[in-house]
Amino acid sequence: QREPEESGGGAVQAGGSLNLSCKPSVSLSHGSYCVGWVRQVPGKEREGVSSIDHEGNINYAVAVEGRFAVSKDNAKNALYLQMNNLKPEDTAIYYCTADINGWEPCRPEMRFAYWGRGTEVTVSS
Repeated sequence: QREPEESGGGAVQAGGSLNLSCKPSVSLSHGSYCVGWVRQVPGKEREGVSSIDHEGNINYAVAVEGRFAVSKDNAKNALYLQMNNLKPEDTAIYYCTADINGWEPCRPEMRFAYWGRGTEVTVSS
């Protein structure tokens, strides 16, 4: 499995938007999987942000619901996270994640098997 490649992070002011992209380490065109985004502030616990499975079922953390939108393009094998109305508390390193084991329900807080190196998002007030 190759390591996921994230891009799209950066610094924005509160109320701004960013769109994260990722090439997950699993094929989005074959089999069962769960892919998603997890964020972490250095020194704090990881926080699941969103998840989407092979059937297109989507889940969000309460903190981002209504502001963030996860999507995927199976043909491009790409995963996206559109982040709108960003808040300073969204500041974190965002990781692209994937899992094919099916041992847990596909949800943002699940224990994903594959992780990217992360992309940094900074939101200033």
